[in-house]
Parts: sequence; structure tokens; C-alpha cells
Amino acid sequence: MTTVLAVANQKGGVAKTTTVASLAAALAGLGQRVLVVDLDPQGCLTFSLGHNPDRLERSVHDVLVGAAEAKEVLLDTDEGFTLLPATIDLAGAEALLLMRPGREFTLRRALAPLLDSFDVVVIDCPPSLGVLTLNGLTAAQSVLVPLQCETLAHRGVGQLLRTVAEVKQITNPDLELLGALPTLYDARTTHSRDVLADVADRYDMPVLAPPIPRTVRFAEASASGASVLAGRKNKGAEAYRELAENLLAHWRDGKKLVTFTS
Repeated sequence: MTTVLAVANQKGGVAKTTTVASLAAALAGLGQRVLVVDLDPQGCLTFSLGHNPDRLERSVHDVLVGAAEAKEVLLDTDEGFTLLPATIDLAGAEALLLMRPGREFTLRRALAPLLDSFDVVVIDCPPSLGVLTLNGLTAAQSVLVPLQCETLAHRGVGQLLRTVAEVKQITNPDLELLGALPTLYDARTTHSRDVLADVADRYDMPVLAPPIPRTVRFAEASASGASVLAGRKNKGAEAYRELAENLLAHWRDGKKLVTFTS
């Protein structure tokens, strides 16, 4: 059975897109057939995987407005997984969807014919709580919240959790909140550990392990059109590989997710 994971946080700069690309590459390295869906009109995921959004003729926008089927828009990546890309046209799809009945289910319907071809689908939700993010959450079975390890970074987490709760009530009762994923983590500082403890206590939400360390390799990887798992070994890549193994054990065998302890 295909697992569909939404990666969401309405705050930008929390390594959300990096998490999608790196986790997808790690899962592909574990033998999974992986599809990533770029739902961000900025097309950062598409660009970071070596495709120029400005040069694409079709994207997930065409899929959502009914101008193309998802299978017609898919692109290959050098990382061994498949991409449903985004372009700036996606910004206009939000307004079109708002006028349609059942608009929250548009992505779920579009992805349904693809599910037999993939083991895992990872959705990169935009940094907002609009109709595109609602589509991502409605299409998903579980949601992961990347969270930068700084005091101001978790402002708005409560609003996101309320949105997740509303989605569970209205459009997707089986949606599972996996928890927060600490990103840009600096183990040398007590501040990072204090932030994670505060998030776990304040929101009663699991904080997944391992924390993703701060490393310049993430910026270098995005600029080169590859994930952080490509090239030489580094701590960031190892953390995402470990996360991928934890998630697969949870999805396949029902094992409890490994969580952060200070």
C-alpha cells in the first residue's frame, strides 16, 4: 500500500524543501519507488532537483486545473525518484480551486491513478495554510512538520496544528501527525535543545529523531541541483538516511517512531 506523506509548515526557511528532497533520496536509496510533488508556486523543489521551472511547459498546475493527467507531467531526477513539478502558474491555481466544489480533494483525485506505481509519495506543501496546503493534507496519510531550532521558529505551529485537526474532522479523518522534525540543529548549544523541549511540552507533539544538523552542504546541494545525499558523506545525509529508516519501520511494521530526548 502506497504511503503518502505531506511535509508542511507555513513558516518559510525551516528546511522544508530540503527535507522533501533529502528524505525522498534516502527512501529511494532504500529501494522505495518514490514520487515527490512540488505544491509550492515558487518551484524551489523543482529547481533544487535540476529542473528550471521557467522552462517547463506543464506542471502540477495543469493537473490541478484539469488540463493534464499527472502521469503526463512527471519528470525523472538524478536521485532515482520521480518529480511532479511546479511552476509560477500554480499561484493562479489557488484562485481557480477556490471556486470549485470539493476543492480540497483535487490533488487526492489526481494522484489516485499513480499510487500503484509508487511506494511512497512525498508532498512539499507551500509555506501557507491556503487551499494548496489543504489539498496536500487531504491527499496524505501522514504529515511531518520541519521545525527550525530557534525560539521564533515555532510561532505559528499552533495554527498549523489546528489546521491539521480541522482537516482530520472534515476531509481526512485518517491523517496521522507524525510530529516535528528538528532542522538546522546545532548540538553545541543548549538553546537548540531547549527549543525542542519547549515544542514537545507546549504542543504535546512528538519531536522526531535524529535532529537534522546545520551544515553548509544543504545550500551547496540545492545550488548544484541535487540532494544532500549526493556526493561525499556528511552528517546531514546520514541524519536523513536514519530518518528514512525510522519512517519505513513505522509504516511497514508499525514500530514506534524514534523521538528526541535531551
